[in-house]
Amino acid sequence: MDSLAFIAEQRIAEAMRERDLNSPKWKNKPLPLEDDRFVPDDLKMAYKILKNSGYLPPEVEERKEIKKLEDLICRTDDEHERLKQMKKLNVLLMKVDARRPFSSNISSQHDYYRKVVEKITLRSKAK
Repeated sequence: MDSLAFIAEQRIAEAMRERDLNSPKWKNKPLPLEDDRFVPDDLKMAYKILKNSGYLPPEVEERKEIKKLEDLICRTDDEHERLKQMKKLNVLLMKVDARRPFSSNISSQHDYYRKVVEKITLRSKAK
């Protein structure tokens, strides 16, 4: 038995002594599968390792930040704070646009942009 297998066996035995590995929530149930059908086969393992280690590509982190700012804008009652967050959102969208060959900026979709601004303004006046 090589050293890696020996260490793995020790850790499994330790886990079995310390806690119950036969938890009823997993018993006779399949493990949840991740949707990785769009990831090329030769990159699936590398992406899984990066995901498990907590690494996210900068694009994904920016998208999370954009989503968080959009939620914050919708929940904020103070008009000045909302304007501040909208400026941050605009900067993030410009950074995303700078890396793409096509525009994802919401202001390029004039009708949609107008409706969003009206909704945000109306919500603040209604409260």
